[in-house]
Amino acid sequence: MSLRTWSFIHKWTSLICTIFLFLLCVTGLPLIFHEEIEHLSGEAEAPSMPAGTPELSMDRIVETAQAHMPNKVVRYMLWDTEAHPHMTLVHMSTSMDAPPNDTWLVSLDSRTGAILDEPNDKGFMYLMLKLHTDLFIGLPGLLFLGCMGLLFTAAIISGVVLYKPFMRRLDFGEVRRDKPRLKWLDLHNLLGIVTLSWALVVGLTGSLNTLATVLIGVWQGDQMAEMIAPYRNEPPLEKSGSVQAALNTAKQAVPGMEVRLVAFPGTMFSSPHHYTVFMRGNTPVTSRLLHPALVDAQTGELTDSREMPWYMKALLLSQPLHFGDYGGLPLKVVWALLDIITIIVLGSGLYLWWKKRGRRIENGDDILVMTEEAKP
Repeated sequence: MSLRTWSFIHKWTSLICTIFLFLLCVTGLPLIFHEEIEHLSGEAEAPSMPAGTPELSMDRIVETAQAHMPNKVVRYMLWDTEAHPHMTLVHMSTSMDAPPNDTWLVSLDSRTGAILDEPNDKGFMYLMLKLHTDLFIGLPGLLFLGCMGLLFTAAIISGVVLYKPFMRRLDFGEVRRDKPRLKWLDLHNLLGIVTLSWALVVGLTGSLNTLATVLIGVWQGDQMAEMIAPYRNEPPLEKSGSVQAALNTAKQAVPGMEVRLVAFPGTMFSSPHHYTVFMRGNTPVTSRLLHPALVDAQTGELTDSREMPWYMKALLLSQPLHFGDYGGLPLKVVWALLDIITIIVLGSGLYLWWKKRGRRIENGDDILVMTEEAKP
């Protein structure tokens, strides 16, 4: 393609996605540090107890949660031993088939069964998360922001193509200060090329994350359907069996991994006849992957256990990579700095377009004209 075509692509992909990229960058900053912000805001933690204090049966934890909210049912139980050791987060709802946002959370001490918190306040971090993920409009918002991420990727690639002829007569990193517009043009190109790899990674992983609902649906209709096929004609259970027995079975079936999540029978991640126990590894990479084990909710016996398909692995690995969750606080600081630089790149690009909008440019090739004007 000619430079004029690349210039057209860069200009319009950038303009269309800029406002939404501003929103994503601004809301993404606090989300990078969500664990630290939640800790500073007084998030509940399990109290210190002597090492080796045994944990209760998870059946006792379920009974305690249901006694605390007698009009609710338990749908999921979640553990995060790194961030919240000895704590069980119980997701409850009015019914097993209630919509996903019909959720009440209860945090309990896994060793004593004491209720530590009810983190149901939808405050600042909830607002940031919803704006960043779906604009409060659900799946349409997810897919729309995914399209903006793809446009951002196209803007980056076209910008790289235009960068080489622009820098033909300039030293790398040179910023001319004789004219404000040339200064911002040089800064825009310099900061854009410096953040190139990061911006591509974040843009592509963000777009992939917006397909989570679609990919989970594919997994449910494919692998999950095969795993529960033998129970297709079975009558529904009158009462589920022991949660603790299901956890024990899953640990034996998938050794060397720990429990991350258990989905109760009748929820979207299970079947009417099974507990689905999602296991995770203990390395920086495998701890982000999930390995499901289906356990018969009545007998406590293993039905099936399989690795997630490649597209689910890609989704699970892209989520922490998008927010820089792999390397602790140092990596989060780097992610935040690159996020701020990207905001500057977006703002400078908008400024350059605004300064040129009132001038008559043949064929609308703003980038090409600025490139020619910028040559010494």
